[in-house]
Amino acid sequence: MKLQQLRYIWEVAHHDLNVSATAQSLFTSQPGISKQIRLLEDELGVEVFARSGKHLTHVTPAGEAILRTAGEVLRKVESIKQVAQEYSNEKKGALSIATTHTQARYALPATIKAFMERYPEVALHMHQGTPMQISELAVDGTVDFAIATEALELFSDLIMMPCYRWNRCVLVPRDHPLAQVSSLTLEEVAQHPIVTYVFGFTGRSKLDEAFTERGLEPRVVFTAADSDVIKTYVRLGLGIGIVAGMAHDEAVDQDLVALDASHLFAPSVTKIGCRRGTFLRGYMYEFIEDFAPHLTRDVVQEAFSRHSKTELEALFATIELPTY
Repeated sequence: MKLQQLRYIWEVAHHDLNVSATAQSLFTSQPGISKQIRLLEDELGVEVFARSGKHLTHVTPAGEAILRTAGEVLRKVESIKQVAQEYSNEKKGALSIATTHTQARYALPATIKAFMERYPEVALHMHQGTPMQISELAVDGTVDFAIATEALELFSDLIMMPCYRWNRCVLVPRDHPLAQVSSLTLEEVAQHPIVTYVFGFTGRSKLDEAFTERGLEPRVVFTAADSDVIKTYVRLGLGIGIVAGMAHDEAVDQDLVALDASHLFAPSVTKIGCRRGTFLRGYMYEFIEDFAPHLTRDVVQEAFSRHSKTELEALFATIELPTY
């Protein structure tokens, strides 16, 4: 069994069983990958992938178990490389982050700019997706950190650390009737068509909970994952927008009025998560602390030593989170 063979089956599984696409991404030949997969299957005595003719159709039950272990092996290999890099050149390497549009557009720019100025030889890669996709990228080791508000708690392999609290605002055009209201009520909001986040994005669950608790049925007429898209459709008159407060940019959004809605909805907490057992290089600790100053190296290391969600919650229970 060769490490290269494990990498091939892992990559094929993560390229939708497309051997040709896998070969292109790894800069190798399709026949070479197919041959190595067959040699591995012959050695193990089981098929990792089921086939129909020359095409791979699905991962076999045995293959699923093998792929899980292969992923762990490959992550350990990557950790070994990172340990070596830390001691050979602590200012050179790579950092991968998965996050949502709102975090990437509004919360992260200052942190990333400062980080890249301090570490010009660290290649920083950002992936955007749904909170579920983001969490999965962290769990399988594709990225170092996942930053999101929803879904992270669904994965027990992730160590989740709270960064900050935030709430929402209601965006309306300047000539909208609600623009004259001094203090919004949930009933007033429910009277208008609503444009907001897709369920599962950016604290959407808190919004739905608030309406349900008051026995109201909001008229959500349009949803999107992107705060800027939501603002575009508010401008078109499709409805009032409910977005994260940080997504209102006074310099850019001068044609919109942002009405405080923090009294209407429970606050949400954005967290940063990384896979349990991840080797964190020095600059990774610095990135976390730049983004969330209370998450010092000592606090992060203490979080890694906790073995359950309850223990993690106890660690952060006494920390007063900043509000964005």
